Amino acid sequence: MKYRMYIDEVGNSDLASSDNPNHRFLSLTGVIIALSQVETNIFPQLEALKTKYFRSHPDEPVILHRKEMVNHKHPFEALREPQTKRAFDGDLLALLQAWDYVVLSVCIDKRNHKETYQVWRYDPYHYCLALLMERYWFFLNEHGATGDVMAESRGGKEDMRLKSSFAKLWAEGTEYISAERFRAVLTSKQLKVKAKTNNVAGLQLADLLAHPSRNEMLREKGFLAEGLRPFGEKIVAILQHKYYRRGVRVFGKKFL
Repeated sequence: MKYRMYIDEVGNSDLASSDNPNHRFLSLTGVIIALSQVETNIFPQLEALKTKYFRSHPDEPVILHRKEMVNHKHPFEALREPQTKRAFDGDLLALLQAWDYVVLSVCIDKRNHKETYQVWRYDPYHYCLALLMERYWFFLNEHGATGDVMAESRGGKEDMRLKSSFAKLWAEGTEYISAERFRAVLTSKQLKVKAKTNNVAGLQLADLLAHPSRNEMLREKGFLAEGLRPFGEKIVAILQHKYYRRGVRVFGKKFL
């Protein structure tokens, strides 16, 4: 079976901004899905949901984006009507519960990282990606499967940073997973990068899950100033059954 891990990030890797409370944390969330599931279930059902509530059309598809949805910005004006919002939330949560996927999330405290490693330190993004890829390797190896990785395009230099970090892991591996072991399960030496306008279902799913997952980890560590919204709490409850587990241990969630 062939899998793909879709990655979404919350925050940025800039260590210079780590003293700013709004930019202190960076998280990467990976959603692992069998490509057959994307084709037969997730993509068509997600498109049907968007057509039902937002009149999405194949020529001009609506792209789900958490921030615009929360603020009811175009094309999500329909969510300003309470009854429509309740119905949509219920349908979306039902799909998030029913779909077959596995979640990995890594979050780093950049301020602590900068203070701890004064002379030499990992790039925060590469550090998070390395841990995400190690866990992806365990998943693929455990299932006797292969896979690749896709991230949302952020343009120009950011895309080059994403691809460079992935290429380094392909060439050098990590402290725990050698390059040879990565190459045995990964089907591509390049990170696939797609723009949001490509209407990739897996990237939209990762976008919906990344922020609640990060906030759950921040709350566990006492860093979340405000509580989660009710809808976010419901997504967090679903995530407990979607995080990658090895035996009884939750292996799909890591705070650095």
